[in-house]
Amino acid sequence: MGGGGSTRRVTFEADENENITVVKGVRLSDSLIDRMKEPSSPSGRSPRSSVNNEELKKRIAEELALERARRDSEAQKRRLFGKLLERERISSNEHLTRAILRERAATEEERQKAQRFARQLEEKDRELKKHDAYYKEQLARLEERSAQFYKVTTEQYQKAADEVSSRFK
Repeated sequence: MGGGGSTRRVTFEADENENITVVKGVRLSDSLIDRMKEPSSPSGRSPRSSVNNEELKKRIAEELALERARRDSEAQKRRLFGKLLERERISSNEHLTRAILRERAATEEERQKAQRFARQLEEKDRELKKHDAYYKEQLARLEERSAQFYKVTTEQYQKAADEVSSRFK
């Protein structure tokens, strides 16, 4: 990233105060602009000036490479952060889905348990009704026997009373 030379061509011009201006809309850092504004040799365009121009071009290329590397790094950070957010979203969705499934399973289990208890209750109710009918039937038989026994006993008592009364008259 930015280690190789730039293939982009940049053209610079100097204004009347020997300040360098960018012709092709390249954004430069403030530190680079300050370095570019440093006074050059007063003798105009000398061999030393051309060395400074070469050095300046080299500095500008380095600054551009650093700027590009910084932008690439920031873009990579944004991509990584986006991936991290996406993973977090997927993880939270999975967690939510699992929680919903657990709740649905628990709800289904409770519904089945309620149905099972309802069936058991109905079975107990049928059993109680059956016992109730059986005991009513037994009670009716006992009452009928008791009535017969009372009738027989009353008849025997009446006979015995009549017999005693006829003997001792």
